[in-house]
Amino acid sequence: MSSKNRIIPSRKEILQHFDKNDTVMAQLIRESGPIKLKRNRKYFKVLCNAIIGQQISVAAADAITIRFNKLFNGNLPTSKAVIQLADIDLQKVGLSKQKVAYLKDLSFYFHEKILLPHRLHYMDNDEVICQLTRVHGIGRWTAEMFLIFSLNRPDVLPIGDLGLQLALKKLYRMRKLPTIKRMQSIGKKWNPLETVGTWYAWRAQDEKDVSY
Repeated sequence: MSSKNRIIPSRKEILQHFDKNDTVMAQLIRESGPIKLKRNRKYFKVLCNAIIGQQISVAAADAITIRFNKLFNGNLPTSKAVIQLADIDLQKVGLSKQKVAYLKDLSFYFHEKILLPHRLHYMDNDEVICQLTRVHGIGRWTAEMFLIFSLNRPDVLPIGDLGLQLALKKLYRMRKLPTIKRMQSIGKKWNPLETVGTWYAWRAQDEKDVSY
């Protein structure tokens, strides 16, 4: 399947798929309503938000992101604007020194056009991950968030995401967090709609819509 043709299908098609492959998820989808996942073409902003959200709670990430955005006086953050900010000003909004360094490196890649994000739309998932993880501080999880929220790829299963792990433990009544093998097994049942399953699993864990 060409990456250009990969789209989130209709609710009817989603339910048909999960009714056939995973009745637990099918029930959750019916209880939760339609998926609210819109493609965000503000690529730089999405990656900034994903870096901010690394390894912290959704609530903490939201608070820091609000303060981060206020640094730009109502404008969208740009690579040039982030480069020009003093490290101490970024730390004051709650960012660690490490995340400040990550945001600066991301800004450098965008500003110098080393990374051309609009070309990523035409690459497959693994190619996108390979391109993005060249930036210091962007690992597989951050690249997967980009695939989900910027490119709306339907077949992304972020195995390293704690929120997804907690949700699967709850949904499938596991005694402990699922192993990688167990998550991959669930992902196979969801394929090629792993993103859809992930989004609804997040909703089961936290009713607030996840976005970047």
